Parts: sequence; C-alpha cells; structure tokens
Amino acid sequence: MPQQRPSPIRQADVRPPRRGQHRRGGSPLPGLALCCGAAGLTLVGQQLVPAVSPLLVAIVLGAVVANVIGGRGGFDEAVAPGVQIASRRLLRLGVVLLGLQLSVADIAGLGWPVLIGVLVVVAGGIAATLLAGRLLGVSRTQSLLIACGFSICGAAAVAGAEGVLRRRSSDETATAVALVVAYGTAMIAVLPAASALLGLDATSAGIWAGASVHEVAQVIATAGIIGEPALKVAVVVKLARVLLLAPVLAAISIGQRGGGGAAAGKQPLVPLFVVGFLAAVGIRSLGVLPPPVLQLASLLQTGLLAAAMFALGTSLHLSVLRRAGVRPVLLGLIATVVVGGLGLLTCRFA
Repeated sequence: MPQQRPSPIRQADVRPPRRGQHRRGGSPLPGLALCCGAAGLTLVGQQLVPAVSPLLVAIVLGAVVANVIGGRGGFDEAVAPGVQIASRRLLRLGVVLLGLQLSVADIAGLGWPVLIGVLVVVAGGIAATLLAGRLLGVSRTQSLLIACGFSICGAAAVAGAEGVLRRRSSDETATAVALVVAYGTAMIAVLPAASALLGLDATSAGIWAGASVHEVAQVIATAGIIGEPALKVAVVVKLARVLLLAPVLAAISIGQRGGGGAAAGKQPLVPLFVVGFLAAVGIRSLGVLPPPVLQLASLLQTGLLAAAMFALGTSLHLSVLRRAGVRPVLLGLIATVVVGGLGLLTCRFA
C-alpha cells in the first residue's frame, strides 16, 4: 500500500509565524521597558559625569545592544513592538517638549545677521545635500534624511523627517542616524581646534558651533570645550536651528500630499507634533511657566529623547552600514563641510 502524503493543510499548521506577524501581535511592554530603562541609565550617567551627553550615550548603547544581543533567542521579536513605539511616539513627545527650551525673545536677541545666517545654514545645507545626493546616486529619501539631520538638529530631525515620509526604509533611517553620530562627534574635536587656528573669539566660535554641529548635545560638548561664553551663545543659535524643524517637516508633509494618490490625501497638512512644538515655543515665550516646571519639562524631554535615541540605536546594525556603501558616507561628509562652511560665514558676518 503506497505511503500517504501529508496534507498541505497540516503542513501549514506547523509552519512558524512570520516575523512581521509576531511583531504586530506581541506586547510593547518589554521593548518600552528596555528603552526607558536605558534612558534612565543615561540620565544617571549625566548626573555623575555632566559632560557626557545622554542622547549620544543612548544611541551608542542601543547600537551595542543590537549588535551584541540582537537576534539571539527571539530578542528582536520580543522587544520590537515597544522599540517601535519609543522611536516614534516618545520621540514626538520629546520634540514637543523641546519647544519649551526656546522663546521668541531668545531668538530675537541673536540679532538679524545671525538669524539670517541660521536660515542660510538650514536652507543651504538641505539644498546642497539633496543636490549632492542626486549627483552621487543616493536615493532621495536617504538624501533628505541626511540633509535634515545634518542641517537642523541631528537624530531628532532624522526621526522627525522619517515620521512624515510616506516611502521610507528603516535601513536608510539607521544609516542617517549613524552618520549624524559619527560626523557630529568628530566635530567636537575638530571645531574647537579650528576656531583656535582661525583666531576666533569665544562668541564667534560659539556661533560657529551652534550653526554647524549636528546634535544639540554635540553643540554643548563642542562649545563647552571652547568656554562658558561660547556655550551660552552656541545653545541659543542651535535652538534657533531646532525651531526650523517645524516648517521643514511641514514642507515635507505638504510635499507628500502633493505627490498624488490616495495615500497623499491621508497625510496631515502639518503633523500634530510639529503644531505641539510651536505651541510649546509660544507658551515658553509668554513666560507663564515657573522655573521648576521648566526644569522638570527639560528632564522629561531629555528622558523621552534618550529613550527614542536608544530605540533608533537598536537599528544601527553593522550590516546596515555595510549595505549602505560608501556613497551615503561621502554624502554625510559633504553635508558636514557645507553646513560647517555656512556656519563659519555666519559667525564672520555676525
């Protein structure tokens, strides 16, 4: 009697669930706990060593976890739902609270030459990066993510732009974040030395740092090396660049709507977290919040962004950078040089 073949239905019954199905059905609690726990560690580290940036530490810590532990024993699948929430929702909440650090009076106090210079840095940096990306053959999405990160406020801008793009790749986002970390960290050492060689005073060097360095935390580290006078002006200049995150993301969102199709019609005209960011700036400008509330908001904002940066860091697998190739790396170098050059012009004419 011939052997009976197994039923196709029974074969399907024993097939393991697909990766995406497992992620969608899992609980977000393990991933959120991991991200929030990592953020807590970075905040404790900042109290012990104030010069250490919790955002940069969070990104590096996330990358270490991803490359050392990731993929073992279903670790990625277990934490993926919570990590995704942290990288998007917690990031947006952190960006909203970031607006409470900035007031209209602080920006106006910089003077028109610096304000015009900030506009030129952001607009020129984005335009030059997109053009260089086209010439290098880098995808428009990858070029746009790098342009926003390098021209505005680092990984937060990368994640913000990723949040309003219809077509996006997690590998492209991870590559842009990795490049922001690499080049911005290099500028912490390069810019103070270059300022000394050019004979810039502390105020001019602070303007250059605030107008050129990618991350807020990297600006603080760079200007802190130069001195306290440089640190004060650098942070305000950098936050003026951060303010331009709102109109840039709104422009990207409007561009997505203009792309046509049913998906374009579902895109919000202006993302809600951008509206929240602008509202936070308005509240800070009114001066109605007491210092303790602002301090608590700053701590919460740092914690939320640190959790989001850790989540983004978990996507920084070495394989991602190998797949990206040399072109995005070269594009990041070009963006750094362009933004740094425009920042230097700003401090010269301020």
